[in-house]
Order: sequence, then C-alpha cells, then structure tokens
Amino acid sequence: MTRRTERVGEQIREELARVLREDATDPRLRLLTLTQVDVAPDLTQALVLWSVMDAPGAPTPEAVEAGLASAASFLRRRLAQVLSLKRMPALHFRYDPSLELGARTLALLHEIEHEPKS
Repeated sequence: MTRRTERVGEQIREELARVLREDATDPRLRLLTLTQVDVAPDLTQALVLWSVMDAPGAPTPEAVEAGLASAASFLRRRLAQVLSLKRMPALHFRYDPSLELGARTLALLHEIEHEPKS
C-alpha cells in the first residue's frame, strides 16, 4: 500500500466508525469494531475489516454481515458527503476474527497461569 491509500483507508475507517456510531439505526451494527480498511491503488474499492464484540446479546457475525450489506450504499453516500475524494470507493466488508482469537489466546494463557502446580 502506498502512503496515499493508507491515509485514505484511515480516513474512511474513522469516518465510517463515526457514521455507524451516530447515524446507523440497525441494531445489528451496534457492537461493531472496524479493525482496518484496505483501499485499492486506484481508489475504486475499499475492503473494510470488522469484528464484533463478544457480549451478552451481541449479534452474530452473520447478522452483522447482513446488516453491513444492507447498509453499504447508505454508508457510502454518507462517506461521500464528508470526505473530499473525487471518487468514493465501493465498500466491501469482511469479518476479521483476530480480536476473537486474541481474546481466546489470552484466556488460555490466563488459565495456564492459574493452574495448580504439580
């Protein structure tokens, strides 16, 4: 990635997080964390990596994916209103399991630490 695509990706991630927090009404999109946005060199496509918080009552990753798919055009329009880009990239969403895997790894390490010594 070039410096420009990194900068545009970070702008999209920040603004998309704000739009989801302040303007999205779909309950499936409430406990969502955007981990990274990768933008194509020609700025026509943006891959948004996301994760969902593991909390009681949290939507499943499948439900969040469906919510993001249905809100993609709304989110793209909102980003186009705020960001000063000639062309707003098409948004594609992909689940990122890294936060879940990290939490599971920490839990296993914690469990090992507190095991009785033989």
